[in-house]
Amino acid sequence: MEPLIEIVGAAASLPLNNVNTDTIAPTRPRAQAGPAAIAEREIDATALFAPLRYDAQGAPRADFVLNRPGFERATILLAGSNFGCGSSREQAVWLLADFGIRCVIAPSFGGIFYDSCFKNGILPVMLPADQIDLLIAEVGAGAPQSIFSVEVASGTITTPGGRKLAFDLPEFRRSALLSGLDDIALTLRGSDAIAQFQARDRAARPWIYLPMTKTP
Repeated sequence: MEPLIEIVGAAASLPLNNVNTDTIAPTRPRAQAGPAAIAEREIDATALFAPLRYDAQGAPRADFVLNRPGFERATILLAGSNFGCGSSREQAVWLLADFGIRCVIAPSFGGIFYDSCFKNGILPVMLPADQIDLLIAEVGAGAPQSIFSVEVASGTITTPGGRKLAFDLPEFRRSALLSGLDDIALTLRGSDAIAQFQARDRAARPWIYLPMTKTP
């Protein structure tokens, strides 16, 4: 996972509440036509938000924010409450990352989705709804009017107009993002301590480490 220091780019506004993971990453069979489907293990950014992004014939909706000029390469998403609710499917986070979204700002998130963001190098920021309304108000018709900056170390968001908003982040989450460490990498940092514990435990309880024998 690459270190996440600062996200600078267009902020796309999708102020809908309760956008679930099946809307973010739909799972209809690919045979049902168009980009509105994604297989269970397939990663294809064209399927991101497919039910909202495309019409019944699979054509892009001109009024959907990620189809509008200036937002096709958005790196920040301004979302509504309970974003990423529903099922625990990690594909929702994968598709956002594959599209290029590195930060989602919302009043609240689905719990599993929130945790999955950190595991995949996406920064989920929780701000009060009225503060997100201020951010949305500064989003113009496209870049450069909508260019925002989000700094992980300082926990600050700078808007196109120069407004600065602070956000809280658990320190271990901040450190992992800045270092580019997922859960496995964080665990491996304790390899020496784990090995030392196993050595002590093997000496104290050698019978635990005896090889298993098959019964006839």
